[in-house]
Amino acid sequence: MQARLLVIGLAPGMHGANRTGRPFTGDYAGILLYRTLHRFGFASSPESLAADDGLRLHRCRITNAVKCLPPQNKPDTSEVKRCNGYLAAELAQLPASSALLALGLIAHRAILLALRLRANQFRFAHGAMHALPNGLALFDSYHCSRYNTQTKRLTSAMFESVMANIVTYLDRS
Repeated sequence: MQARLLVIGLAPGMHGANRTGRPFTGDYAGILLYRTLHRFGFASSPESLAADDGLRLHRCRITNAVKCLPPQNKPDTSEVKRCNGYLAAELAQLPASSALLALGLIAHRAILLALRLRANQFRFAHGAMHALPNGLALFDSYHCSRYNTQTKRLTSAMFESVMANIVTYLDRS
């Protein structure tokens, strides 16, 4: 079955995808992400340890706004622009009424750039859902980074609430 949920992160993590070959695998941010994807039926396992660990995604794909590890692990505008064609191509492959989950403001803005939409019409806010003119729905969440989860800016309950809204949207469309 074709993916109807595309999770968009920032960039491959030094200890995650760059080392393992799978986004958020071996990376602290992957703990909450994969546990939540599993709870809502999008992953076969609650843990992603290595690219060959048997975990499979169901109706879901994971990508990043930037394709290479940026300095200080935070992509700048020029890097997002340089990689944006790749994201645009991934978005173009999604079926109508698919859901996009932006993990953080940078991912949110990269999606809008890839779709040639004005950022001021779709403001980032954790828990927000934006109906996009191309039939896709954009859901915003704070990034599931170590910093955000340890400071409680993003809790498991907050992230699960966003995912529950995505499931409700996908079930209705």
